Amino acid sequence: MNIEQLRADTPAVAQLIHFNNAGAALMPAPVIATMTRHIQREATFGGYEAAGQQAVELENVYSAISRLVNARPDEIAVIENATRAWDMAFYSLPLKTGDVVLTSTTEYAGNYIPYLQLKHKRGIEIRTIPNDEQGQVSLSALKEMLDDDRVALISLPVIATNGGPVQPIEQIGALARTAGVLFLLDACQGVGQMPIDVKKIGCHMLAATSRKYLRGPRGMGFLYVERALCQNLEPAFLDLHAASLLTADAYRIRADARRFENWECNVAAKLGLGAAVEYALAQGIEPMWQRIQQLAGYLRGQLAQIPGITPRDLGLQQSGIVTFTHRDSSAEQVQQWLAGQEKRINVSTSTARSTLLDMQNRNLLEVSRASVHAYNTEAEIDTMIAALRGLPNA
Repeated sequence: MNIEQLRADTPAVAQLIHFNNAGAALMPAPVIATMTRHIQREATFGGYEAAGQQAVELENVYSAISRLVNARPDEIAVIENATRAWDMAFYSLPLKTGDVVLTSTTEYAGNYIPYLQLKHKRGIEIRTIPNDEQGQVSLSALKEMLDDDRVALISLPVIATNGGPVQPIEQIGALARTAGVLFLLDACQGVGQMPIDVKKIGCHMLAATSRKYLRGPRGMGFLYVERALCQNLEPAFLDLHAASLLTADAYRIRADARRFENWECNVAAKLGLGAAVEYALAQGIEPMWQRIQQLAGYLRGQLAQIPGITPRDLGLQQSGIVTFTHRDSSAEQVQQWLAGQEKRINVSTSTARSTLLDMQNRNLLEVSRASVHAYNTEAEIDTMIAALRGLPNA
């Protein structure tokens, strides 16, 4: 990869070291320019008129996303964030009393809460797939659990917000297809970081965000729904964009995945998402994935050499999200210390609030999270390691 060009496209790297890409990555210049131009159009011509001028470009957003995940454009919905995209898919499923939802210990709490809501309202059952010895979903245990014909859905993240393993999603998808069970994949930390091919994975639905490894704007995400499934799902919410009013007593839901959208959206952010996808595709997802894994491996190796620091990542395959704990300092203290360095170093804190099951299983309350991207460098990692060695009580 042309790291110099990646960094030239990311002006903020001159002022700070950004290891919070799993939270919100730094947007590249083409994304910023796309959004800025459209905001100026809205200011000059009016919001509706500016959107009309960009009609072709807005359609191209769907084409770009479909190429990113190997789907059809009519299987893509662009939604204001990944949480709402996931919600629109999940709440459209006709889950009923006795149906079983299988998830992982690494499930995000924001997804687990809806499971509980439907457990209380509809009587569904939630079961957690055990981990194997590497800390990822046990495929043998999953296969056995799928023998229960009450299982209606597998739903889990490809990578947890607190790091952990890259789940074996292609094998999970194959088992789901064989069992005739729907598979909803939370790809928030995967899309833009690693190759995601919905056909190879075999997932029926996938939700993702713009702001993380895709390097797009906040407040934007997308949903993939397999064409054969889409027309059998009725969204929990409908408006005049998702459906048409035919008579005083009848409406018709549109046929494509945009039935999960609503009329009003942030057009500048939508165009920014499209620009981010095009930028990622131009760099190459596979080379970026290799670069991210290389940097993350280097960071883990350096962290392991600091007395008092314990790396916390599990899994046969690991991602660009690197987590650790400090014997004498809280994760918040680590975060504040690094942020206060001469060249600010951005990391984040991941708590049990977001990944309760996994953190409880590992007896952790919190971890420090440093998430690298392809535009980061080994020299930036060395700077962070030096700063950690100078941490009070280190």
